[in-house]
Amino acid sequence: MPPKVYTSVDDEKLVEKRREQFVAAASELFGRNGFHTTTIKEIAQRAGVSAGLIYAYVKTKEDILFLVLQSVLEGYAREIPKALEGMTDPLQRFCTAVRTYCEVVAAKPDATLLAYRETKSLSSEQKAAIKDMELASNRLISDCIDACIRAGYFRPAKNLELLTYRIVLLAHGWALKAWRFREIVSLDEYIAEEIDMFLHAMMTDAGWNHFRGMPGRAVNTK
Repeated sequence: MPPKVYTSVDDEKLVEKRREQFVAAASELFGRNGFHTTTIKEIAQRAGVSAGLIYAYVKTKEDILFLVLQSVLEGYAREIPKALEGMTDPLQRFCTAVRTYCEVVAAKPDATLLAYRETKSLSSEQKAAIKDMELASNRLISDCIDACIRAGYFRPAKNLELLTYRIVLLAHGWALKAWRFREIVSLDEYIAEEIDMFLHAMMTDAGWNHFRGMPGRAVNTK
């Protein structure tokens, strides 16, 4: 259970709405100016509210940072299962899960960068919560890999968690080097290349036979 962020407001829907405003504004400002140099006042101005109002929904700037990072991890937890609904083929589920993970990263690149740069600025409790959420989101990918292994489509993995992190790091690469990647490749091409590279590293003969018979090919599945 993630730690509760302080609020003096009882209306949960209003809290959610306001925090979405703060997260959007803070993601942009933290990404452009840095976490430490950005002020609560600047976040408030970008969000179109008063600085005093923000303190009704959070106690500190670190709380806002936590909410920003949490929003990305919640995006994985929300979007990947939604994309996999009604999908039973293990190989198609794997490719779709990886594509969706990459798309969440691409939708919030500043927040992904902040996770690398500023997680250290959180409280111990918040850092632990972010780590737990990261591991939970990674399992959405590792479960798909494991299903492909059990189906005989992927060769056995010596270290499933390490294999999962290789996919995660490739997905994060879009945010880390987006300044250049956007000039040389589209997001769809980047994702297809990542999936193709992984399939060639892991697929068995049975996996390739199955893949060739899949309508539309899994690499292009959205």
